[in-house]
Amino acid sequence: MVDSSVGALTPLRVLDLSRHLAGPFATMMVADLGAEVIKIEQPETGDDTRGRCPPVDVRGMSTYFQSVNRNKASLVLDLNDVHDQEIARQLALSADVIVSDLEPAVLDGADLGYRSLQANPGLVYCSISGAGYPLETPGHDLLIQALGGLMSITGPPHAEPQKAGVAIVDVLAGLFATVGILAALRHRDATGEGQHVEVNLLTSLLSGLVNQATAYTSAGVVPRRLGNWHPSVAPYEPFAAADEHLVIAVGNDRQFRGLCTVVGLEALAEDTRFATNSHRNDNRDELHNYLAAEFRKLPAHDWVERCSAVGVPAGVINSIADAYSLADSLGLAPIVEVPRPDGTAVRLARNPINLSATPPSYRSAPPELGDSLRSNDPGKYDWSIR
Repeated sequence: MVDSSVGALTPLRVLDLSRHLAGPFATMMVADLGAEVIKIEQPETGDDTRGRCPPVDVRGMSTYFQSVNRNKASLVLDLNDVHDQEIARQLALSADVIVSDLEPAVLDGADLGYRSLQANPGLVYCSISGAGYPLETPGHDLLIQALGGLMSITGPPHAEPQKAGVAIVDVLAGLFATVGILAALRHRDATGEGQHVEVNLLTSLLSGLVNQATAYTSAGVVPRRLGNWHPSVAPYEPFAAADEHLVIAVGNDRQFRGLCTVVGLEALAEDTRFATNSHRNDNRDELHNYLAAEFRKLPAHDWVERCSAVGVPAGVINSIADAYSLADSLGLAPIVEVPRPDGTAVRLARNPINLSATPPSYRSAPPELGDSLRSNDPGKYDWSIR
């Protein structure tokens, strides 16, 4: 039987000196996997994302903050105050992991930089920045989407550049930070030595551009905005049906032949303009027009059923509410209820990692500011130096 009280990363101690999204996302990932996380927040306002609203829940808490801060304790410390600096330093010296996105000047002033904590030789210290140090580029997701090229390939060809609908660069950086932390912990298990993990948003995005990046690095092709078209595959796009839109994701020539049968245009599969994926890309305007005329004749769900029956990937464009309903209908249980101290619960997105022996756990809701701990009463979180 699985013991839900013990996670894969129990009993690791993590000091969270991060704000916004990337760092808190990483610390929530390790917290879900069993690590004990103390989140250091500034007096009065706390993490900046506490003020990012609407929307808010029934208690008035920012849903943005809730998205990346479950399974953590909140400790209010003023890192400009000598007394609070000492508390933070004692916690840092006994932590297994520190995650920070604070400016070097703030960390150095509080004696919380990586080099200042060498008395803790096993410490894994993860620094997250916008574009490395010195901090000449602020670490804001929208800014990095612009500087990192993502907006240049997002949106219709003749419209203004678009950002992604979620802070995807922060999420990427948070995931890369989590991987770096786990790799450093594995090294520590083998050698006893900690190390400095550095992740920045800019190179996280450049890495996350995958095939679009390699088009430039390997072939010298600078990708451009194509709207909903794929740069390498066709047809791989949405179409308007009689009632709503659906997406067709043809990945190979066999699937294209199946699609042609479904829409009653079998001759297209033999047409030299469309017979191979490369040819379909060269003639995508004509192909789109042929297919669009047929898709307008029936409702989207009818087309999805017909395509699915012959192995052609297709689906309607769901709202987020519909997407959660779909995942629930598939038995994926996408929402978890995380308990609050008063016996109520907050509904949050499930951690997508499944582990047979040490699955993620959902022990505590995102904390109210300072409710878990206060600087004059660290309580059971007064970690002893090891």
